Amino acid sequence: MCSVIIRTATKFSAAFIPTQSSRKSKSLISAASVHMRKMVHYLTEQRGRPNSTDYRIYLKTSDGKYISPFHDIPLYVADEQDCVVPPKKMKMNGIIFNMVVEVPRWSNAKMEIATKEPLNPIRQDVKKGKLRYVANVFPHKGYIWNYGALPQTWEDPKHTDKETMCCGDNDPIDVCEIGSKVCVTGQVIQVKVLGILGLIDEGETDWKVIAINVEDPDSSSLNSIEDVRKIKPGHLEATVDWFKKYKVPDGKPENQFAFNGQFKDKDFAIEVIKSTHSYWKALVMRKKMKDDEIVCQNSSLCDSPFKCSDEEASAVVETTAEYGEPLPVSPEVDKWHFL
Repeated sequence: MCSVIIRTATKFSAAFIPTQSSRKSKSLISAASVHMRKMVHYLTEQRGRPNSTDYRIYLKTSDGKYISPFHDIPLYVADEQDCVVPPKKMKMNGIIFNMVVEVPRWSNAKMEIATKEPLNPIRQDVKKGKLRYVANVFPHKGYIWNYGALPQTWEDPKHTDKETMCCGDNDPIDVCEIGSKVCVTGQVIQVKVLGILGLIDEGETDWKVIAINVEDPDSSSLNSIEDVRKIKPGHLEATVDWFKKYKVPDGKPENQFAFNGQFKDKDFAIEVIKSTHSYWKALVMRKKMKDDEIVCQNSSLCDSPFKCSDEEASAVVETTAEYGEPLPVSPEVDKWHFL
């Protein structure tokens, strides 16, 4: 399946449902929405050894085609005929976004989309040759939300944000999902955006979107950042405290915030997301890519010069170690692979 970039916001099914099936399901979508959510999903494939530098989690479609969670999963949940959320709910509660979960709530391993590897698998961040973990900063345990990213967004490091006066951090925009369910790494969920926090991380703009899983029991009651204050008291204060202090155990100073650490509302957040989506579009449309830049290899964007075939995508995964096995040392492992 191939998606034209300019139409990714509305015409690419988040669940890769065939068009013919979607037409047949259109009239039944409200009644069958729960059933459809169970049927439509992405798969994950683990490679390498867990808790090691060669461990990777690749994403693929339900029919087994490998994809990039950065570039191939659409930012917006598809339009009404392909939508996994009933049209009435979408209109009432606003735009629904896809979120890629990188770090489950209460865990400590700093898992993230590998933006500089082909197909952008999820891996654990490494610093000075060691796997990175966030410390437990009292009273918090690990990450206090399901933490992840919005696909098809990019905080451009060459763009100075007019609100924060700092450049972007060169990553997809981050999301803190505050629902009650503990997700798993590589899971793709649909979320409602409630607000946003402007973190200044070592001089870079690092937006943190506050969102709720649409399947969470509190989803219908949470539609704004003020609703979070009322229904989940303490969540926002804990979020600011966590981001302020989480690097202190590593010997770094406390982080700073835009807007004096105040959360901006949903409308502001959506405008930030739209702008990072536009920067992503420019990124995947570049004519060529330097060795040290983000890898834009994708399986679905027809207009992108970095679109690859299913066979090429499979070859990327096949050159990595089988799950539970160490990565083989071979001269054939080329510049695409970064250990």
